[in-house]
Amino acid sequence: MVKIGNISLPEFPLLLAPMEDVSDPPFRAVCKDNGADMMFSEFISSEGLIRDAIKSRQKLDFEEEERPFGIQIFGGDEEALGMSAKICETVNPDLVDINFGCPVKKVAMKGAGAGVLKDIDLMVRLTESVVKSTSLPVTVKTRLGWDDNTRNIEEVAERLQDIGIKALSIHGRTRMQMYKGEADWTLIGKVKNNPRINIPIFGNGDIDSPEKAVEYKNRYGVDGIMIGRAAIGYPWIFNEIKHFVKTGEHLAPPTVEQRVEVCRKHLHKSYKWKGPKVGIFEMRRHYANYLKGLPNIKEYRSKLVTMMTVEEIDAVLDEIVTKFAGFEFEPSKIELINYHEKCPVN
Repeated sequence: MVKIGNISLPEFPLLLAPMEDVSDPPFRAVCKDNGADMMFSEFISSEGLIRDAIKSRQKLDFEEEERPFGIQIFGGDEEALGMSAKICETVNPDLVDINFGCPVKKVAMKGAGAGVLKDIDLMVRLTESVVKSTSLPVTVKTRLGWDDNTRNIEEVAERLQDIGIKALSIHGRTRMQMYKGEADWTLIGKVKNNPRINIPIFGNGDIDSPEKAVEYKNRYGVDGIMIGRAAIGYPWIFNEIKHFVKTGEHLAPPTVEQRVEVCRKHLHKSYKWKGPKVGIFEMRRHYANYLKGLPNIKEYRSKLVTMMTVEEIDAVLDEIVTKFAGFEFEPSKIELINYHEKCPVN
């Protein structure tokens, strides 16, 4: 069992990474159904929360079924971060997470997200402000460093642990790498195996198959894995990894019926949470991922991204189930979507 403060997670938990404009309540719901052990809100601007920005406030929404659940905040001002942690407390999440990892220019260049990696003393002060402002467990998600000359995650881990964080998630790239190249887990392993470190360490970056998850678990000794891009359109990745960890065997790929069922649930939750116009529009980005691997699917996909009502979309999904009934998907490694966080500042 892995403990984050008073939160108990199963042995080797799988966390859904917070992804801006992706990991909203509808997406989180289908990931939870398919084995995610813990998840987080999209990241929320501390300044936006304090200004009562509608989009920032909306990101605080979550369902009881999502627990344990963390709200992730970001910012570069100590007072604002502390105040936003108090606001987060009002909706009773299980923890508050601080984003020191977003690499996008309009966040990092304003001294927030991964931009804080250039000033570790500031990172410590910001984190301490949040720890002192809330009774909830505080965790941090960050990167290896700003660039290859400042891969200072070992120092960061010790100093943040010393001021009271309860877990640390590390993405195996620097800020300058953005999402390019391969994630380097070597330093993540060094942090985990540092005898001074006694908080859970979660690794993040490029996990795209059950085999890789088990390989990295064994090689680097991390307490769990945070999965982001691999879950987009394929929430089954969580249960597939769990099954492989337990048995060394692969689960069969989800059937057409299972894929459409999850896609439909995602759609209906998106419609309910965001409203008919936005809910249907924002769902369009997900159809290609859910239906990937089906032959000659372009015609149906074109329909799905032009339909304007849930009823029409449901009818097309029914057609797909009928058309491809009995189709057997080939087991294959998940292709990581070229996801770049937009990180809008609200």
